[in-house]
Amino acid sequence: MKTVMILLLAASGAFLTAGSVELAYAQGEGSGGDKLLGAGLAFGLAAGGAGIGLGYVGSAGLAVISENPALQSKVFIFIGMVESIAIYGIVMMFIILGQ
Repeated sequence: MKTVMILLLAASGAFLTAGSVELAYAQGEGSGGDKLLGAGLAFGLAAGGAGIGLGYVGSAGLAVISENPALQSKVFIFIGMVESIAIYGIVMMFIILGQ
């Protein structure tokens, strides 16, 4: 897990560095690549975080439901709260692309 996080951090740093080099040499308006990079990061990081959170909440939820099936509705509420993070990422992506 730690290795994956280090690789993701290094890859995002490389993308951000490449984007800033393009901005340093630009005289006029940008090519729009910065918007795409920002939108991709907004959605990608939100979806990745939601996926990691859903793994933890889903496994704990299955453990709770196996012991007490009456708590199933509460588990679904927590799963919905985790999934809303990905929806916020999609909304931010559309806001960035719409500007």
